[in-house]
Amino acid sequence: MRRVTRNGLVLAVLLCCAAPRVGDAASLLEGRVVDRTLDNGMRVLIVKRPAVPTVSYNLTVRAGSVDEPGGQSGLAHLFEHMAFKGTERIGTRDFSAERPLLEELDRLEVDLQRELALPRNPDTKRLAELRRRFAEVQDRARALVEPNEYGAIYDRQGAVGLNASTGADLTRYVVSLPANRLPLWIALEADRFSRPVFREFYTERDVVLEERRLRVDNNPGGKLYEAFLTTAFAAHPYRVPTIGWSSEVDRLTAPQARAFFEEQYAPANAVLAIVGDVDVDATLRQVAASFGAIPARPAPAGGVAQEPRQDGQRRVEVEYDAQPELLVGYHRPGIDHPDDPVFDVIESLLSSGRRSRLYAELVTTRQVAVAASASAGEPGSRYPNLFVLRAVPRAPHTLDEVEAALLNEVERLQREEVPARELERVINRLDAGLIRSLQSNAGLASQLAYFEAVAGDWRYILGIRDRTAAVTAKDVQRVASTWLVKRNRTVARLVPASPSAP
Repeated sequence: MRRVTRNGLVLAVLLCCAAPRVGDAASLLEGRVVDRTLDNGMRVLIVKRPAVPTVSYNLTVRAGSVDEPGGQSGLAHLFEHMAFKGTERIGTRDFSAERPLLEELDRLEVDLQRELALPRNPDTKRLAELRRRFAEVQDRARALVEPNEYGAIYDRQGAVGLNASTGADLTRYVVSLPANRLPLWIALEADRFSRPVFREFYTERDVVLEERRLRVDNNPGGKLYEAFLTTAFAAHPYRVPTIGWSSEVDRLTAPQARAFFEEQYAPANAVLAIVGDVDVDATLRQVAASFGAIPARPAPAGGVAQEPRQDGQRRVEVEYDAQPELLVGYHRPGIDHPDDPVFDVIESLLSSGRRSRLYAELVTTRQVAVAASASAGEPGSRYPNLFVLRAVPRAPHTLDEVEAALLNEVERLQREEVPARELERVINRLDAGLIRSLQSNAGLASQLAYFEAVAGDWRYILGIRDRTAAVTAKDVQRVASTWLVKRNRTVARLVPASPSAP
């Protein structure tokens, strides 16, 4: 790996520009990231880049599907939808009139679920009356909603990239704004993360169910991945789909979402990263006055079921009339393990670019697959996870042929040391990818908040470069021989539906 030039002049240039050159940014962040913890426990990271008068904001909450209570899968994702529905001041035409209607909807939903759960035939007359009343109240509440007011306000102020995402580990809220809109951003975000209102909850619940039908139930890749995770993980909540199980999403209530928010969205469980043309001292004062005023709450206790050691290969098939597909996963240790950067190197070695081993062997040379790739860590990174291989056969080649070809590449890692030139190329590619991810304000804000939330310290970015550069051919061989082995393997296949299938 080429050496990093630790030069003060370059440092100043990189951190003052919105788009630094590929080269040295990661190692040069130290001392430029203003790092504070508010009195209520919220972490705040600020980097000043004055070249372009814009600022990117990333609010990351350490709350994903792994943090959902049992039987309430999909709650983290549904709450993310709710965060765009507004507060007592945003998204409503008259909150004083709306509040009692929302409270009645919650009571009616609980009554409906209680009636449906009775261990006898439900009272159809009472059910009909509850449903009629629910629809009536919902219509009245809907008439008081100011639709998409959050998005409209941001649009008028020149926002770019307003979005949010929920995964197994985290929920993230992002936007970029002109530099002089800091007071607006603070007012909107501190308000919705201290006093969210769960309006249109039951309508949005139906939207999520439709999203699940689109992305999983009627999507062969989604169905395969879901079956893959539930087979690979027997106990750990990484087995639970972030979008949730239909039967559980269908029973989620606004009071449950409110309880999830109160527990998981504690200030001490959140990281705020701000990168761009900011006055650091003034920004800190404003953030402390707004976000710091959110009452402190204990961080979630955490603790999830530990995945027991896998003692034999597991296999699962999903029948669906679609292009066959293959997933192969191996349990691996978490981000705090010394072997973590070795998995990144193996991933890049196997699947980064057309010269990577999987593409060169399976797609170009043998032409048994139309696509083949690897992923170092799925479905999250806060806990031990999976190293995953994917491939799609090229007709008329079969899943058996592709699986054998994939496993042959794994055995090659165990059998042969990676040539020095190939290893150097892979490590340089990883280094360049990391640097590229830090070039934009939004990218740097994302990386800082991500590693602070997942690894417990944004400085993980600094150390990963040195740890990756230190990976040797023997490390690759050792890790492949230790972790990428049959007893630790899960294979999931998408196969054509059998003629007798219902």
